[in-house]
Amino acid sequence: MRVLISGGAGFIGSTVASACLDAGITPVILDNLVTGRREFTEGRIFYEGDIADGPLVDKIFAEQPDIEAVIHCAALIVVPDSVGDPVGYYRANVAKSLEFADHLLRNRCGRLIFSSSASIYRTGDDHTVDETSPLDPQSPYARTKAVCEAMFADIAATQPIKVLSLRYFNPIGADPAMRTGLQLRRPSHALGKMIGAYEEGTPFEITGTDYPTRDGSGIRDYVHVWDLAAAHVAALQRFDSLSERESVINLGTGSGTTVRELAEAFNRVVERPIELVETARRPGDVAGAYTRSDLAYQVLGWRARHSIEDGIRHSLEWAAVRDSRLGGGE
Repeated sequence: MRVLISGGAGFIGSTVASACLDAGITPVILDNLVTGRREFTEGRIFYEGDIADGPLVDKIFAEQPDIEAVIHCAALIVVPDSVGDPVGYYRANVAKSLEFADHLLRNRCGRLIFSSSASIYRTGDDHTVDETSPLDPQSPYARTKAVCEAMFADIAATQPIKVLSLRYFNPIGADPAMRTGLQLRRPSHALGKMIGAYEEGTPFEITGTDYPTRDGSGIRDYVHVWDLAAAHVAALQRFDSLSERESVINLGTGSGTTVRELAEAFNRVVERPIELVETARRPGDVAGAYTRSDLAYQVLGWRARHSIEDGIRHSLEWAAVRDSRLGGGE
């Protein structure tokens, strides 16, 4: 089996590509390297360019005629950046995805797995959601994901393509074999900032302590990126058996972890605990949510296998080798 992975040189896409290789599936990478890394494409079939470049997409399908499915991971993903540059985010995530879908239809590609986000949900008082929960995205980034899901559903309703949207919760960790990991030296998410604080010997800032959670800090469903990658492999293998009712699947651990609890887990893993300080919320941040659904297990046979501590350890291991693997640049 051969699969085209857009954004396959990024954190999620490159890890999915590794999992595909391990499962005997050949990944074909399409990435414009705006945020992805060329190093993550080494030894893999790679086309450098944009998902909106129709002639390039046509070339890929002409040269790789046995592509059976597409995993669409290409997107900009930083919430505060989306607040500051909504035009850029809608252009990159929505407008280009529409062009990409048109190119896939022209090349008779009938299977699309969309990298969506759990940030599109409206959460209840208990901060849990399932696939039927109402949507209420709270940032331009999240709204681009919701718009794309609706757009793809409209296309799939009348066109010869089937779309599965995987709503990821919060990825942590790295490929356990250290082939890939977060490409940024200083990522903006909580665990990345904890690692930065640990390396620099500075306090970690808990951004927001007035959320309606058990300790006031934001709550998330931290899922190991290798588990996410395994879910994509399962989705590819079971794609044709999915019903229309199963067009959206949550990928999370099913457990909520607050930022403060994540920091406590971090301090259990490292030799030298980090200091914690409290600060105000960031623009676009929300209290958060975690999934209460086991649909992924029912239809994909998938459950998260790695613990929070596994994700922290693998993130630390990657941080220690990142500069040597990526040449030290951002």
